[in-house]
Amino acid sequence: MKIQWLGHSAFLIETSDGRKLITDPYDSGSYDGAVGYEEIDVAADVVTVSHEHPDHDGVANLPQSPGTVIRNTRPIEVEGFKISGLETYHDENQGDDRGKNTVFVIETEGLRICHLGDLGHLLTDKQVKKLGKVDILMIPVGGHFTIDADQATKLTNQINPSIVIPMHYKTKVLGFPIAGIEPFLSGKPNVVIKGKTYTEVSTENLPEKTEIHVLDHAK
Repeated sequence: MKIQWLGHSAFLIETSDGRKLITDPYDSGSYDGAVGYEEIDVAADVVTVSHEHPDHDGVANLPQSPGTVIRNTRPIEVEGFKISGLETYHDENQGDDRGKNTVFVIETEGLRICHLGDLGHLLTDKQVKKLGKVDILMIPVGGHFTIDADQATKLTNQINPSIVIPMHYKTKVLGFPIAGIEPFLSGKPNVVIKGKTYTEVSTENLPEKTEIHVLDHAK
């Protein structure tokens, strides 16, 4: 399986037989140009949307209409992906500030991927248990609109995935008032700077101890 970071919270998950899923496609140029990542030019069979803010719901601007768009927590199996959702919030005030957020668990090729969307709070032990075993965790680390580096660290330890891929942090093309990746990486072991936009993962090459894979954004 190949996981490519398109930018922000958008990832392309491509299976060995070419099926494609995109998480949280951003609307390039939204928020008065603050979302400076280039337009996504990849077509996908399936798209998941954690919430309907422009930097996470650019489905209408994808080059081809996906066969399935998932915006809720109802379990579904489609195109070889088994997907379920957990309802959470975009803030620490039960959604009063920024609304709801869906955490998705995506199962394919024997791996379980968890995409936290714009999670704005820590999860309870009950919620973590409901997520189940997580092999690959895509986690926001920039703070302000989501959990910050310290909260992301606590949640990573709580979930205990094999691989962590940070997302939703400040880059040179993102104009949001959020932190970069450095506070999250500070002092952590097993940080793998991939030096490319993707990582390749299988059930055979999962690390024994949690690794943080830092990807370049594709767009």
